[in-house]
Amino acid sequence: MKKVIYTSNAPEPIGPYSQAVLVNDTLYVSGQIAINPETNKIVDHNLEAETVQVLTNLKAVLAAAKMDFSNVVKTSIFLSDMDHFAKVNELYGKCFTSDFPARETVAVRTLPKNVNVEISVVAIKHS
Repeated sequence: MKKVIYTSNAPEPIGPYSQAVLVNDTLYVSGQIAINPETNKIVDHNLEAETVQVLTNLKAVLAAAKMDFSNVVKTSIFLSDMDHFAKVNELYGKCFTSDFPARETVAVRTLPKNVNVEISVVAIKHS
């Protein structure tokens, strides 16, 4: 069964997609960028502030599905520059402290709204 997950605690989608879709016990969370859901604006183009906002947005979407970072089994991280890897990894590591999810991190030419980082996740409900 497919269920669209939505929360006002994360940014509105900026295209024809959902914040997340739950299929049975698997949650597919769309890529989050550093949009503050209260202002609907990008946080300062500072890598640390952007990464914190992205992780906050992911946390909100996971919570809307009654999950948290411990449910995440796969992440995809997109960076505007691979030189950002160490700082993003440091902040990411504060959310994932054990039983780490699978992950890939890639540098791309540009990201939506010219942000520095975008992260998507797949999560599974605990049995």
